[in-house]
Amino acid sequence: MSDSWVPNSASRQDPGGRRRSWAELLAGRVKREKYNSERAQKLKESAVRLLRSHQDLNALLLEVEGPLCKKLSLSKVIDCDSSEAYANHSSSFIGSALQDQASRLGVPVGILSAGMVASSVGQICTAPAETSHPVLLTVEQRKKLSSLLEFAQYLLAHSMFSRLSFCQELWKIQSSLLLEAVWHIHVQGIVSLQELLESHPDMHAVGSWLFRNLCCLCEQMEASCQHADVARAMLSDFVQMFVLRGFQKNSDLRRTVEPEKMPQVAVDVLQRMLIFALDALAAGVQEESSTHKIVRCWFGVFSGHTLGSVISTDPLKRFFSHTLTQILTHSPVLKASDAVQMQREWSFARTHPLLTALYRRLFVMLSPEELVGHLQEVLETQEVHWQRVLSFVSALVVCFPEAQQLLEDWVARLMAQAFESCQLDSMVTAFLVVRQAALEGPSAFLSYADWFKASFGSTRGYHGCSKKALVFLFTFLSDLVPFESPRYLQVHILHPPLVPSKYRSLLTDYISLAKTRLADLKVSIENMGLYEDLSSAGDITEPHSQALQDVEKAVMVFEHTGKIPITVMEASIFRRPYYVSHFLPALLTPRVLPKVPDSRVAFIESLKRADKIPPSLYSTYCQACSAAEEKPEDAALGVRAEPSSAEEPLGQLTAALGELRASMTDPSQRDVISAQVAVISERLRAVLGHNEDDSSVEISKIQLSINTPRLEPREHMAVDLLLTSFCQNLMAASSVAPPDRQGPWATLFVRTMCGRVLPAVLTRLCQLLRHQGPSLSAPHVLGLAALAVHLGESRSALPEVDVGPPAPDAGLPVPALFDSLLTCRTRDSLFFCLKFCTAAISYSLCKFSSQSRDILCSCLSPGLFKKFQFLVFRLFSEARQPLSEEDAASLSWRPLYLPSADWQRAALSLWTHRTFRELLKEEDVDLTYQDWLHLELEIQPEADALSDTERQDFHQWAIHEHFLPESSASGGCDGDLQAACTILVNELMDFHQSSRSYDHSENSDLVFGGRTGNEDIISRLQEMVADLELQQDLSVPLGHTPSQGHFLFEIFRRRLQALTSGWSVAASLQRQRELLMYKRILLRLPSSVLCGSSFQAEEPITARCEQFFHLVNSEMRNFCSHGGALTQDITAHFFRGLLNACLRSRDPSLMVDFILAKCQTKCPLILTSALVWWPSLEPMLLCRWRRHCQSPLPWELQKLQEGRQFASDFLSPEAASPAPNPDWLSAAALHFAIQQVREENIRKQLKKLDCEREELLVFLFFFSLMGLLSSQLTSNSATDPPKAFHVCAAILECLEKRKISWLALFQLTESDLRLGRLLLRVAPDQHTRLLPFAFYRYLHPQGWSGLGQCFPDPHLSTSGSRRMGRVACASAPQMSSIPWHHLLPFQQSVAICHYVFTSSLLSYFHEDAAIREEAFLHVAVDMYLKLVQLFVAGDTSTVSPPAGRSLELQGQAGKPRGTDNKSSSFSAAVNTSVPEKELLTHGREPLPCDLRPSGRHGLRTCSSLTAAGGSWGLRPRGDRCPPEQTAGCP
Repeated sequence: MSDSWVPNSASRQDPGGRRRSWAELLAGRVKREKYNSERAQKLKESAVRLLRSHQDLNALLLEVEGPLCKKLSLSKVIDCDSSEAYANHSSSFIGSALQDQASRLGVPVGILSAGMVASSVGQICTAPAETSHPVLLTVEQRKKLSSLLEFAQYLLAHSMFSRLSFCQELWKIQSSLLLEAVWHIHVQGIVSLQELLESHPDMHAVGSWLFRNLCCLCEQMEASCQHADVARAMLSDFVQMFVLRGFQKNSDLRRTVEPEKMPQVAVDVLQRMLIFALDALAAGVQEESSTHKIVRCWFGVFSGHTLGSVISTDPLKRFFSHTLTQILTHSPVLKASDAVQMQREWSFARTHPLLTALYRRLFVMLSPEELVGHLQEVLETQEVHWQRVLSFVSALVVCFPEAQQLLEDWVARLMAQAFESCQLDSMVTAFLVVRQAALEGPSAFLSYADWFKASFGSTRGYHGCSKKALVFLFTFLSDLVPFESPRYLQVHILHPPLVPSKYRSLLTDYISLAKTRLADLKVSIENMGLYEDLSSAGDITEPHSQALQDVEKAVMVFEHTGKIPITVMEASIFRRPYYVSHFLPALLTPRVLPKVPDSRVAFIESLKRADKIPPSLYSTYCQACSAAEEKPEDAALGVRAEPSSAEEPLGQLTAALGELRASMTDPSQRDVISAQVAVISERLRAVLGHNEDDSSVEISKIQLSINTPRLEPREHMAVDLLLTSFCQNLMAASSVAPPDRQGPWATLFVRTMCGRVLPAVLTRLCQLLRHQGPSLSAPHVLGLAALAVHLGESRSALPEVDVGPPAPDAGLPVPALFDSLLTCRTRDSLFFCLKFCTAAISYSLCKFSSQSRDILCSCLSPGLFKKFQFLVFRLFSEARQPLSEEDAASLSWRPLYLPSADWQRAALSLWTHRTFRELLKEEDVDLTYQDWLHLELEIQPEADALSDTERQDFHQWAIHEHFLPESSASGGCDGDLQAACTILVNELMDFHQSSRSYDHSENSDLVFGGRTGNEDIISRLQEMVADLELQQDLSVPLGHTPSQGHFLFEIFRRRLQALTSGWSVAASLQRQRELLMYKRILLRLPSSVLCGSSFQAEEPITARCEQFFHLVNSEMRNFCSHGGALTQDITAHFFRGLLNACLRSRDPSLMVDFILAKCQTKCPLILTSALVWWPSLEPMLLCRWRRHCQSPLPWELQKLQEGRQFASDFLSPEAASPAPNPDWLSAAALHFAIQQVREENIRKQLKKLDCEREELLVFLFFFSLMGLLSSQLTSNSATDPPKAFHVCAAILECLEKRKISWLALFQLTESDLRLGRLLLRVAPDQHTRLLPFAFYRYLHPQGWSGLGQCFPDPHLSTSGSRRMGRVACASAPQMSSIPWHHLLPFQQSVAICHYVFTSSLLSYFHEDAAIREEAFLHVAVDMYLKLVQLFVAGDTSTVSPPAGRSLELQGQAGKPRGTDNKSSSFSAAVNTSVPEKELLTHGREPLPCDLRPSGRHGLRTCSSLTAAGGSWGLRPRGDRCPPEQTAGCP
């Protein structure tokens, strides 16, 4: 080698003066000395050490023989820009040279090459850097390192490289080694990070080196360096490696050194970074400082983007748990007493944003249960940093709604432990946790006052177990007094713990101590406001300011309820000093009274009438108001100010806004913007008359009338000034710089609107955007759009908004409010919505271009993005073409703020913007098929921007080309046409059930769903259903019927199941409205939907028929039928479908007969409907039948003809023809015909009934009874009630003459195949539920008018009624378990019912006729029980008779009664009953009065029955009957 590499290596020279080579020297020593293997080995090791310490490859290659090697230099190999390219010096050549030299030196080639590469890495890293503490390579360095590592990969592949030696050599140049070089070595597979770090001899030193480099890396990342992608990849790889190696229990990775070193290094580095960040936050890091950038970047590694490639979640969970422990326990410098005093400053809103962001990222991986359990474990085992513990609690309840219950359960366990063993630590923890959670408001956790009352305000409290517990509680509360906030002391005083009287002194001592402390703090408990929030830990408001707020709140409550608030009434009694001294003076402030009394005047008058205002004070108020009216210039004493004094604050606000606008264009004034915004906020409070302490009044929810927004004139002027100023400032700032470089002025300005003025701002925005949007100029649109973005930026600090009926019932966040304000109905509203969405989205993309997608999506509602996509698709046909990568456009804000902005070009530019296209990949932002339908249904075709043809083309493209082939994951239909129809039908139904469809139509019942804009969508549904019908016909083999029903009926079934069940008015109306929409949809679709396309003999009843029959029987019968028939349209639609399907079968006539015969048992309402509408139905059926068949109508259709003919003949003067079979169909036809005849002509014709069959009369009586009920229930019934009653009476008279039993009609059940199943499927459930009422009401001409008087018949004495009651009970099995003395009122009621029934029929049959029929008393008892149940619960299902009894009664329906046929069961019941004396002495205790019907709703006494039109109630316990009313009680 040259002497440059080994100095003085050859000090001797030969006699000729020639310097001898290293080989000659070694050869001479070998000749002179004998070979010693041990010495040779030592010499070889020494040489290796020497080479490893001082090798220089450039000099080494010069020793290789030949002039070619002198030209070879490693610097040229790794220099990509050198003229001597690497291609001319192949890796194989250099490797061969290294092997030759290693063999000559006796050194392993791997060691030699490792040292060479490490030395070259060091040379590359020592090149001049751009920063003082570099961690990243320059472009030049990165190229050189890449060439070097390619050479190293060759050496590795040929086993010519030692990893261990390379690692050791790298650490020798640690001071110059750059972190990026280490990362590249890992990525290129030379040496892994784990192996490199584990090879360092000093774990502490390597941890410090990594910590310093990671800090520098984070700082350079946040500085927006040009190598940000490389830096992010580096940080992600390092963090993932640290997490996997530090928090993986069982690792399979092979280590070349001690296996326990790597986890230590990983945990040490992660802990150093976290501690550095926590210490920086505790020290108060300044925003945008280098430390702030490091902390922000490091906290960002906890996001899913950085740790997303970690395969197993177990190490990640352990890492997050370890991090959470470090956060809660690091540097525990605060005591519990400090936490009690300072915790109000540690709420979620006041915690540093970086720390709350870290909490939220930890919450992603850990569940609420795990978080609460971990917090509990840490508090029980370690000393904690109370500020971070309590801020963590705040973040927990804010981010997780379910955390409230978890914390409540945990606190309950802590309290139980504390009082069980007097554990002070548990008590302190519980109180701190509850108070901290309560700071976040009632939406996150119950208030502290409510918790304290629930915990200690009753006998079930934790302190109620013993005196020891009481002493422990009051000792603890007393110890807290010196550190307590006044709010909590007020809670303890106003809601004190419940204490037994003998321990009252403990409570009084504490209250005295608390009041003394309040006096020291100069807080009066007597002057506390009525609506003051005791749960907030804010400062105490002055009594006068609090009184003004109380007055506003009380007037608002009075305006909504029309009653004096309970809080005010209680204050007038229990808190009279505050009420008289502060509340009334604030309420009775003199003013000029309005001509039309407002809410304040009405409230004052109500208090005056309630004697809550002293007369002298009221008189003074009236005189002062009169004086104000006479002398308006003196009105400054009241609420109204002089014009000059009113204009003065407004002028000051205008001037302050002008100064701010002047600063926007002057770069030298940027630093004073925040001060000017503070001045604007102060001037704004002066204009609106708000007190300075706005923080004491929290707005939980803003009430906003979206249809009729109104503002007071003063608020209107102030808000207009603010909005105008914001728009002007935005234009001024945009003329100088783009949004992302305009500074924080907009955020600061919007914060002034987020206090008490926010409701007025939102109300004005509602007026402008919803009602005046199309008239706004471009600067206004841009300014309001930017304002919407910044309001969305502060969404977490803003209350929800309740906008009334057009929007959902739940409150809306502010970003969603703007979505609801923008309508897409007419041409003008479409283009305005496009402008606003374009401006808002463009501004947010420009303003937050460097932020994450979450920030972009959180500022605006997803609905705004969807509306923009909808409008671009709809208005610009070029946007419907698929985009390529080359179509991506850049986004510029500058053209938008110009007055002549081209909105179409701006919208299309945004549409093709790369960032916007990436945003659309988010699941909740992309426009789905359902969203498209939701918006398209809003369009009003008569005012649409598209013509009818253009709209039809757009619909075809949207459905068949865009959404139908799209995957369901992307909001499409996966090519499934049935799925597309299902979504369309559901959305159509939801649209018409919502209030959106009734916003613009005064006559909403006259058109489809209230709007004409649905016709096009219905047309699309018709087209798709027709396609599906064709597909199904092709899929079904010839001669077969489809085995499955129609998907529409399945949709209807699911929707009906989701509706509220029951017979309440709201539930019934909602169900009826839903069913009417079903019917309208079915009528718009082919009739094959109802019946199928064909019938076959093998399967005559199709699944679709079964579905339609079920819909008719279960739903339409109750809500879409009138008078026992469906409407004409659905009836005709069914018969059209029936004929169409049957005419395709082999024997059409047979199929029609078979289907209609099945209708008699499966769906008889179809046949009764056909009878009603036969005059219009018959021509259509005849025409269709004769067109295809020459034979007469099928037999079953002829039966309908004959039934109608029979009814017509019966009511004619001529002799009537015999009634055709079946009897029930003839009876129905006759009933419908009777309804069309005038009343004076009915009596004579009804005498013909004496010749008709018995069963026909029974059916006719039932139909007439249903008609009577219908005439009473519906105001537009075809028959008036008197006529219906007289018809019923005539039919009943005929039944009695012929001794035909009709009682079975009142005992109908589904199991009765003869009557029940048929009639119950014809009559609505509402009518059959009222059969008990009809039994006792309509059968008595005078109703209940005489029941309050004494009974005229002597046989209805008390004893007689008891005898009848015993008979009734013996005949009613369901009453056998009731004690007899409880049934005494019932006995008399049965007698009364018997009297009512028999007296009502005296003019028609013998007065003892009902008694002679043995089934009468059974039916009477059952009807009475059902009547009571109907009045009490609105239902009769709980007292339904047993099936056997019902069948038994129904079996007697056709048996004639003999005149002297005494009922054997009646006689047995009378003769063999228990003696009356024994019955009256059985169970001597009197009937409890709380089980007797109350006087107002039912039976007032036990001896009289009073009629009431409402429900039957129960007398409250303790409300005893008067003595004169209990004379009949045993």
